[in-house]
Amino acid sequence: MRVIIIGGGAAGFFAALSVKQHHSDAEVLLLEKSDKLLAKVRISGGGRCNVTHDQLNARKLAANYPRGERFLRKSFELFSVKDTLAWFAQRGVELKTEADGRMFPVSDDSGTIIRCLMDEVDRSGVRIMRQSGVKAIALRPGGGFTLNMESGGTLEGDRVIITTGGHPKPEGYTWLKALGHTIIPPAPSLFTLNMPGEEVRSLMGVVADPVRARIIGTKLESIGPLLITHWGMSGPAVLKLSAWGAREVQAMGYRFTLQLHWLGGIGEEEVRAAMADEDLQRKQAQNANPFAIPRRLWEFLLAKAPIPLERTWGDVGKKDRNRLVDLLTNDRYAVAGKTTFKEEFVTAGGVALEEVDPHTLQSRKVPGLHFAGEVLDIDGITGGFNFQAAWTTGFLAGKLGS
Repeated sequence: MRVIIIGGGAAGFFAALSVKQHHSDAEVLLLEKSDKLLAKVRISGGGRCNVTHDQLNARKLAANYPRGERFLRKSFELFSVKDTLAWFAQRGVELKTEADGRMFPVSDDSGTIIRCLMDEVDRSGVRIMRQSGVKAIALRPGGGFTLNMESGGTLEGDRVIITTGGHPKPEGYTWLKALGHTIIPPAPSLFTLNMPGEEVRSLMGVVADPVRARIIGTKLESIGPLLITHWGMSGPAVLKLSAWGAREVQAMGYRFTLQLHWLGGIGEEEVRAAMADEDLQRKQAQNANPFAIPRRLWEFLLAKAPIPLERTWGDVGKKDRNRLVDLLTNDRYAVAGKTTFKEEFVTAGGVALEEVDPHTLQSRKVPGLHFAGEVLDIDGITGGFNFQAAWTTGFLAGKLGS
């Protein structure tokens, strides 16, 4: 039996290795369109590779996927975070858990994960073919598939697993649509927000945590660390918002008002009480920050109020304090565009999940055809969830229904 995997990313490698684990006599070809293998693994987490997340409950884990939650609940019951940890541990790769649940190799080097996967592929006898793009797939009359290659010529396979990842344009899925599959139109997910003209960009590099972020006119909301950048805002609070609101903000043309509660959502009365602390009253306003927000952000909000930095806090009037309370709990910024978050770029959309079996990842339309990874209409928030979906779907697809 010859099994062809199309796509040399995380899902593709896991699928290839799973095929060899469950069907040791199978000939396995792993095709990669470019010359680069495991490209996202290399750059994920700033080059550290956010392998997975430490959420061990399948239902709670699946709740971190704006698209694919119900589908993945079933898949995670068959290959879970525990299984991922065991798989890497058996191959000498130890992972560590950070405070927010993200898991990385103890080496803090994505090369550790890449070497592990490459070594396993070499050991198992998987054959890798780079610069081998597929133009179309045809069904053979007697069963199996013929792959028409972009460079000319064909390849024959008994089973095919597609792990080509997401595509920013619908045209990238044309060859899959030709097989009879429904394609959910793509939309960017996990992106940062552009705020041209907003002075807050002068605080580039400042991180506030926790911040509650909301998009005015929608029900979209998230809480977490927020990073101010030279173009606008990023960080987990913004990335989560962009993931859950991928289609909604796309429809808005990425132009909307972002509402921020710089203190994570605590009530106004609690904010006022903190400001009324007797120990603050003799201090200058710039030194009277009773909250765990960065000094540069505090001074920025004072200037926006406007309250002179040198004014004694006890001399700040009620009207000025009310303006500051409003800025701390109800600050607003105009968003006019997005920027790709290159380390974690994810696309919502892809092959419709109702046309794929969540237990085997086999097509319900074309027997012998399987899918894994982001080519499916699955995407998670930042934090290791997208890789876990790749490991799970890749492993299950590679079992070929056995």
